[in-house]
Amino acid sequence: MPDYKQKLNTLIDIVIAEGASDLHLGVGYQPTVRVSSVMTPVLTEPVMSADDVLGVLFEMVSPANKKKFTETQEVDFSYSHQDKVRFRGNAFVERGRPGIALRLIPKIIQTVSQLNLPPVVETFASKKQGFFLVVGPVGQGKTTTLASLIEKINVERTEHIVTIEDPIEYLFENKRSIIDQREIGIDSSSFEVALRSVFRQDANVLMVGEMRSPDTIATAVTAAETGHLVFSTLHTNNAVQTVDRIIDSFPGAQQDQIRMQLAGSLIGIFSQRLVPRISGGLIPACELLINNSAVSNLIREKRTHEIQTVIETGLEDGMIDMNRSLSELVRAGEISIESAYSRSWSPKTLERLL
Repeated sequence: MPDYKQKLNTLIDIVIAEGASDLHLGVGYQPTVRVSSVMTPVLTEPVMSADDVLGVLFEMVSPANKKKFTETQEVDFSYSHQDKVRFRGNAFVERGRPGIALRLIPKIIQTVSQLNLPPVVETFASKKQGFFLVVGPVGQGKTTTLASLIEKINVERTEHIVTIEDPIEYLFENKRSIIDQREIGIDSSSFEVALRSVFRQDANVLMVGEMRSPDTIATAVTAAETGHLVFSTLHTNNAVQTVDRIIDSFPGAQQDQIRMQLAGSLIGIFSQRLVPRISGGLIPACELLINNSAVSNLIREKRTHEIQTVIETGLEDGMIDMNRSLSELVRAGEISIESAYSRSWSPKTLERLL
């Protein structure tokens, strides 16, 4: 019988050696890594069979998750390797065949500066209450940015921090703060149940891994209104789309209420994209909306389409426009013009800045 533990160890060693962010395993192709956004097959490894994929999977998951995968054909999980690295994983079935996608989670939590993010982002870690969202497509570093902010609070403030995740990704160690990390499916049945429990846990800071339902959003916004500092993510492209997505997720009769709550509790929305660097690796381009009286009024008055103009003209207030961020990276020689255009949601505006 093949030694799937050894095979898993070999694959993880390859991920680390190549500096890969992801590992993909599936039937009929060689293990494949993603390095600086480029998918590359591992030529030293053989094409995998269904037994190979399942053998590696069952080395990583708990008996409960093995049962869940067998019953539902998919499962989210996390896996720690020899106390060196950690992975977020998703196992699934495609055309009747098993597949695995693994995302590397670095053991060391980097600072905002080390992540090449704008210094203004750090200011949100010093807030006492409010709702801060990090948004963008999958794989753009949202979780890493949130981890950096949570760790800054952990190092600098004496707070009770509760994270609600599915699965737990970065592992925190208590420093000046106490951090309780709760995993959905293990420590609580759902985001909604875990979030409601926070009100009885004397928490100051909350980190909700993902806003998956109106109930989660409503409870998070209420928490921000009642003195908590709440961080979360959404799979949206930019600030305007994020505000609209939140409001539109509620039935029409509830939208005015959530609009008023969001206008009062929101402190910022940060959107980021990881762009291939000319010198190698990735560098973030970003947009930052800071909620001020003008933005609050636009949210209340159903004029969210005007928020983009506030961002573009709000440089002095600390706001960051995505096109301006992309153009500055081009002028600094960090990214190519082609990369900038491919990540801009308004290429004509970007053309004027270049």
